[in-house]
Amino acid sequence: MKAVIKVRTKNYTINLNEGLDISMPLKGSESNVNAWYVDAPVIEPHTEEGFVGAVKQGASVNFNNISFNPHAHGTHTECAGHITEEFMSINKKLKQFFFLSEVITIAPEKIGDDFVISKKQLQYALGNKKREAVVIRTIPNLSDKISMQYSNTNPPYLLEDGATFLKEKGVDHLLIDLPSVDKEKDDGLLVSHRAFWNFGGKIRENATITEFIYVANTIEDGSYFLNLQVAPFENDASPSRPVLYKIEE
Repeated sequence: MKAVIKVRTKNYTINLNEGLDISMPLKGSESNVNAWYVDAPVIEPHTEEGFVGAVKQGASVNFNNISFNPHAHGTHTECAGHITEEFMSINKKLKQFFFLSEVITIAPEKIGDDFVISKKQLQYALGNKKREAVVIRTIPNLSDKISMQYSNTNPPYLLEDGATFLKEKGVDHLLIDLPSVDKEKDDGLLVSHRAFWNFGGKIRENATITEFIYVANTIEDGSYFLNLQVAPFENDASPSRPVLYKIEE
């Protein structure tokens, strides 16, 4: 019989047996989600002096090499080190892993040739709620998001005023189902990254941005506890697996 594990805080009860994974799997194929003009990730047996790391080819173990870019190939969490000259590691900056979060669904609005998420939309979706993390699902929300090839497609993005609003509202962890919070081709301005991390003042070194999530349509908008875990890479960004937990009244 499976044990039911629940955590009770002062205000909430969470059932840890019922996590809702909002990450994308990483596959070594052309069908893996992709952005930023790089080749597909590669997962293949290591070869060396006649050794091929695959049981089906005679080895005693499967022993694969994996080549990928965390920013281009799936769900990843990044710190301000993504755009600082000084090295900054997500593994060093993210030291808390559970956050009260809000899942919101937004239909990006058309401005010129772009589809964008604005401050006004975020204000409407969040109202007076104060959350440590905000999870943004954009619509349409089809399952082909996990295999989209985004390079040269000008995907939707977050306007600078929206990023500033989230920062000023005290949101420390922003999760979104797009390749970036910024416009694909913006001449390197990265205005929404800079606004969220407060590059105009004291940089919010403990704040994170997670991109390339996938929030299934079966997950309703509302409040959840978020478990945000990253692979312990000493890098500005790392593959991550955000998991939501329903809050029991």
